[in-house]
Order: sequence, then structure tokens, then C-alpha cells
Amino acid sequence: MKLKHILISRTDSIGDVMLTLPLAGLLRKRFPDARLSFLGMPYTKPVIESCSHIDTFIDWKELKELPEEQSIARLKALNVDLILHVFPRKEIARLARKAGIKYRLGSTGRIYHWLNCNILVPLSRRNSQLHESILNIKLARKLIGGEGISLEQIPSLYGFSPRIPVDATFGGLLDPNEINIILHPRSKGSAREWGIDNFAALAHRLTNQSYKVFITGTRAEGDMLRKEGFFEKAGDVKDVTGMFDLNQLIQFIQSTDALIAGSTGPLHIASALDKIAIGLYPPIKPMDPGRWAPIGRKSGYLVANKKCSQCRKLNKCECMQLITPQQVEQKLNSYVKIYMIKDKNK
Repeated sequence: MKLKHILISRTDSIGDVMLTLPLAGLLRKRFPDARLSFLGMPYTKPVIESCSHIDTFIDWKELKELPEEQSIARLKALNVDLILHVFPRKEIARLARKAGIKYRLGSTGRIYHWLNCNILVPLSRRNSQLHESILNIKLARKLIGGEGISLEQIPSLYGFSPRIPVDATFGGLLDPNEINIILHPRSKGSAREWGIDNFAALAHRLTNQSYKVFITGTRAEGDMLRKEGFFEKAGDVKDVTGMFDLNQLIQFIQSTDALIAGSTGPLHIASALDKIAIGLYPPIKPMDPGRWAPIGRKSGYLVANKKCSQCRKLNKCECMQLITPQQVEQKLNSYVKIYMIKDKNK
């Protein structure tokens, strides 16, 4: 199949988009001369613009707010040969068909794909034991193969780095004599949270060692942390919540050494940037690390060693509380010893 323009459609969150970048990397290898575009939500644009494999970002929010005839005309004008429905949306599948995109690839699990796609791939995510990055690649296996791709190959496929140089003002925040680490306590509801008491206890332990600790999050999350007394409990940490847009956050993560968080976008960004990235997960499928672990050369995770589903409908996850600050500290220290010393000796 000869393709001049491929469109990846993934209109969900930052972490999901990050785990779609390896697919883009394989498409770039398979079709080196093709144009590769990405249809996504506007808040993920900095992620896409930081990926060397992708040529163009298309704003789904802007497109869907147009009258249907204009949306169809806009899609037609792109001269797309093939659209990959990585994150299925009924309205996008219908628009792609009406725009006359020649090849429209989607999974068999959606009835509207049977009506609007002409390349159907049997793929079920709900009950799969596979990692999200591998599932994305398997969706495109008719184009790129992908049966032999392993998690060990994923880090080389991100093609991810800040699109603009790291802001010089970050230098004033960082301490070159310490290990600069980000703790990202909140998830905006996208993942199970470890809890602010645990993060505060961990921060307090780390600031008594050779770590400079930064707390990231949105402005609203920072306000909530202050209201809950997090910073009084955490000790000598640097509050940078609300200071960065996503482009700046990517740059800031690039300038630090490590990041600890739940299953969030910043965790996957740190992993793709080859930072020490440690994720905290519940043992509940499909939220567990088997599906959503950070995949990078220096990435790892902690999860309670038990089978659990009773927390599924609860706001507070008791299984997450089984992970102790001491365990996270030990995991971090072991990674620092392995990777930072190894990198310095290169």
C-alpha cells in the first residue's frame, strides 16, 4: 500500500497520546516519505509538536465546532489517504467516510466502524493483557506488521523532545548539586491517586537526603494542595503548581532528573524523555501497570502485590495506600544509583 498522507486520530488525554507516539514512530519507519498528521484535542498539541515523527497537528475541537459541511470540506482539503481511528469516535468515523478518505481503519468492536470503516481489525482493549502502547501498534498491524514489537523496543520509538530549548529561567529553580525530582500528586481524576499524606511523607524523606523536590500540578490543584495543608507537611519543597503551560512543563521535566506520579501524562512524558519515572498503580484491571506502566529506559512502577476489584467503585483506593513512602523512597534510590551513576560514567 502506497500512502502519501496518514492521519492518526486520538482525541483523549495526554498520557494516552504519549503512548500513541511509538505507533507514529513505526509508521514513520514504514512510510518514510508520507505526511503524518495527528487529530487530537487542543491541550495535547504541545505533545504532538514535540514528536519528530509527526508533521501536522489538527485540532479536533476546532474541527467539530464547524458546520458539518465545512468539517467535511476541511478534511477533504487535507488529501488524507488513510485515517487510523486509534481512539474511536462515532462522529470522526462518519466525517472521515463523508470526506472520502480512501482507507479508514478501525477496530471491529464498534458498530459504527462497520458502517464507516473499510479496514477492520479485530482488537479488544477492555479485556486485553497487553500494554496500551502495544495495543495501539496492533491496531495498525495490517500496515506495519507489529506482531514482533516488544515493550523493550518502545523507548526508541517515541521521537520525543521539547520543541523549543529549555527555558533559561529554569536554571534558577534547579540545584546542580542535588538530584532534582518532581512529585506530581494529583491526576485531575484520570487515575487512582496515592494521596497527599503519602506524597507529603515521601517529600519530607527526600528533602532530608540529596534531593531538591518540586511539586507540579495545575493552578487549581496547587490551590487544593495548599488548602489541605500539603506544603506544611511536605517540608522544604518548591511549589511550582500553576507556573507552567504544557510546553513549559515538558521543558521543565526535561531539565530535571526524576519524576514520581500516578498514571498521568507527566509520568509518561518523563519516561519518554529518558528520565527516572516511577509510577504508582492500583492492582485493578485495566488500571494496572500491565496496561499503563511508563515505558522507558529508566522507568518503573510500584503496585500492591494482591488481586483486587473491591476498590473499583470507591473514591479512595485502599490498594494504593498499601504502597508506603519507604517503598517508593527505596525504589527511587535504587534507580538513582543504577542510572544516574551509570550515565555520569559514560
